Amino acid sequence: MSRKPELRGRAARLAQLLPTGRAQAARTPFVLLVVLLLGGGLIALLVLNSALSEGSFQLDDLQKETKSLTDEQQALQRDIDAYSAPEALQRRAGELGMVPGGDPVFLAPDGTFKGVPSSATPAAAREPLVIAPEAMTTAFPRSAASPTAFGSVPGPPSRTAASPEVSATAPRPSRPAPTATTTPGR
Repeated sequence: MSRKPELRGRAARLAQLLPTGRAQAARTPFVLLVVLLLGGGLIALLVLNSALSEGSFQLDDLQKETKSLTDEQQALQRDIDAYSAPEALQRRAGELGMVPGGDPVFLAPDGTFKGVPSSATPAAAREPLVIAPEAMTTAFPRSAASPTAFGSVPGPPSRTAASPEVSATAPRPSRPAPTATTTPGR
């Protein structure tokens, strides 16, 4: 039979400090805690991974929807451009029975009329607009952008009060002539 040897001195004192029973009971809660932490970590990673993959699927769906909406917007913009082209507008106006207007008449600030009015006729709609060289000079000051804006052409030559069509129809308002003012310091 084996018996434990009896310890003496220093060894006996150290033996009293160490537990004599088995340490099996102290290891069980620690092992359970480690297993629970590892299992919880794996479950958390699984949940996180599935949330990320769901987000990537939603992102993919939104990108496809954005692409289709962009394509639809571009198709609609092409349709708008086609319908608003000058040739399309002229063709559609002709289908509706519209004809180009006649010569415009302008009212000057002093109350005189500039230009001779004319009516729009279907025959005039088929003829191209030809401007005489003397009609290229106007009484209106033009800005730098006005000759090129919308393909505009200079207006007809100005009429004076001596013209019979202007003097009979245009009343002359009495306005004082504008005076030039200067700003001090400039």
